[in-house]
Amino acid sequence: MELTPPQLDLIEASNDQKIFLEGPAGAGKTTAGVERMLYLMAQGARADTILVFLPQRNLAQPYYQALRNPGLVAGGTVDVLTLGGLAQKMVQLFWPLVSEQAGFAHPDQAPTFLNLETAQYFMARVVEPMIEGGAFDTVTIDRNRLYSQVVDNLNKAAVVGFPHTELEQRLRGAWIGEISQAHLYADAQQAALRFREFCLEQNLLDFSLRVEVFLKHIWSVPVCRDYLSKTYNHLIYDNVEEDTPVSHDLMAEWLPQLESATLIYDWDGGYRIFLGADPASGYRLKDHCQEEVTFNHSFVTTPEIQEFTAGLEISFNLAEDRLDSPFVSPSQPIVEDPASKPAVGDVRSVLEFETHRFHPQMLDWVVERASYLVEDEGIPPEEIVILAPYMSDSLRYSLSERFDRSGIATQSHRPSRALKDEPAAQCLLTLAAVAHPEWGITPVSYELAYALVQAVDGLDLVRGQLLAEIVYRSKDGRPTLTSFDRINPDMQERITYQLGERYENLRLWLDSYSLNPVDELDHFLSRLFGEVLSQPGYGFHHSRDAGQVTANLIDSARRFRWILAESLTDGSGKDYVQLVQQGVVAAQYIRRWNEPSEGAVFLAPAYTFLMGNRPVEVQFWLDVGGQGWAERLYQPLTQPYVLSRHWPPGTPWTDSEEFASSQEALYRLSTGLIRRCRYKIYLGLSDLGEGGYEMKGPFLRAIQRVLQNYPADAPGTQVETH
Repeated sequence: MELTPPQLDLIEASNDQKIFLEGPAGAGKTTAGVERMLYLMAQGARADTILVFLPQRNLAQPYYQALRNPGLVAGGTVDVLTLGGLAQKMVQLFWPLVSEQAGFAHPDQAPTFLNLETAQYFMARVVEPMIEGGAFDTVTIDRNRLYSQVVDNLNKAAVVGFPHTELEQRLRGAWIGEISQAHLYADAQQAALRFREFCLEQNLLDFSLRVEVFLKHIWSVPVCRDYLSKTYNHLIYDNVEEDTPVSHDLMAEWLPQLESATLIYDWDGGYRIFLGADPASGYRLKDHCQEEVTFNHSFVTTPEIQEFTAGLEISFNLAEDRLDSPFVSPSQPIVEDPASKPAVGDVRSVLEFETHRFHPQMLDWVVERASYLVEDEGIPPEEIVILAPYMSDSLRYSLSERFDRSGIATQSHRPSRALKDEPAAQCLLTLAAVAHPEWGITPVSYELAYALVQAVDGLDLVRGQLLAEIVYRSKDGRPTLTSFDRINPDMQERITYQLGERYENLRLWLDSYSLNPVDELDHFLSRLFGEVLSQPGYGFHHSRDAGQVTANLIDSARRFRWILAESLTDGSGKDYVQLVQQGVVAAQYIRRWNEPSEGAVFLAPAYTFLMGNRPVEVQFWLDVGGQGWAERLYQPLTQPYVLSRHWPPGTPWTDSEEFASSQEALYRLSTGLIRRCRYKIYLGLSDLGEGGYEMKGPFLRAIQRVLQNYPADAPGTQVETH
């Protein structure tokens, strides 16, 4: 892409400038940030004096790609860090100086840094005795969600900047419902206190603790601050709007000591509010910069797409009075009168929809239109995304099965999904239990049948269940499999000899392994996948998702083993399998965010696609009339808006605040999706949703208000509800 004059002006600014760059998504801001980094290096700045600071790791891909250029000059490497990464680096470096002051029980011993999974592993140790004692007695969520919400509360306290001892006070002060909920907040507070005490006793640092140690005990020490000031002279801070208040505080103090800085802010961003993002706080960093630059030109959207964005902006501002929300960024341009905004394109040309009575009919239409785009219009499958507010198992299966019949591959990504819910992971862990009888984990018959169906290509569930009932036995708590050759010939014929041969090869491999097992579960999983399941005749051979899940599972098991080894805790393969069976959520894996799903249509929740930050040719929005587009996920132990700097402690959170925040979130979501679409948006509409309920939600009404500004008799402009 050829750089524009405004981009070149920013990139080639003098090396002592502090610039605040803002604009909509797709305006070339990150491209300018990457080129600015390269320009500084070309002008003689050492790579190791440049810091690229980001709110989350998946946003680093453009910078990593640029740094792989073999023509770059020497001078160390550019650090690309998040707040958590910077905090970990500084804690490791200055641990002897601050460990005792921070309250760790063993300041002379090295710390252990926890990821999301191992934090939940240790959280379970703390919370399970509380549950046995009657705590959380009225909560109905899964254990893994309970653990993760307590961890999330600690993280919120750290990134917003209030003591974790105030969690109950803030949550209870905003609650106006039944008293039983207030009791849950007390239990959540106690769990957070016990977990923090456990971490201090064991030298464990989860995300919240390493951020607090960095900001409270390292950043305040002159020698530590001098180290950072002397190490980094130049800053590239991208996606400021997605970062947290304490990151913005840090940068406000640090900017005067830097030689140059480029801060990049995305209008209408703030998709990570549920993780502590604060767009309004980030926008205040503009006051600390010498130069303000705005990029308005979009390299992604057409004038017609831009007209749709403007129409939705008007729709939300006028109908819902979005300006009353305390969570609106001051950067967001406001259009108050539709007549004052001249049309720059025809919305009808970028929207296509068809109303159906039932949900399956809508899915048929979606797959039929996507197939037409691929086969007749030549749009690559990877340039098509199918988005829904939530991607349930049934919805993903329904779409995948329809696309399979059309001969089009699909790839999906649901980062909040527990590993135990992935069929490929269930298969691998069931076979791991069979291969390690000494663990004493005995899958039930249907679990083995399901694993065999996933493992053996062509084996259906009926024959898989029949095979499992015949060959699977559990003796003295040790699972065993018998040979296919010992099955009655009539049963062999029903199962078929071809499938029987594939099963037998798998059984022999498991038997051979169990005679000389390795201690590391990740090694076993790698061998099982590479030597058997990925081979022709087995279920993972043609499955993109199965291969990706396997890679994630191997990474997860390896990190679990490494971290627990550092903490001097026995983290066996059996422990890990039991952890996954409890539903612990997998850590975020960068390759799932950034690897293009080449040759495959992408299926994902809308927010997941947004966080990938990549534009596509075509988007399909499913269930546009559903409530899920505007509803916040139910979290009984936490509340992202209450645990923010914008909500005064003790102020009740009422239905009006919930409505205003949901409208603001829906506005951000919809504009973010539109700005990442090049060609056309297809609206999936059905009178009745997947659960049989009428579909007349706020997103549909907002789109209807946009289309009211166009001739009612124009073809394709009516989104009807019956």
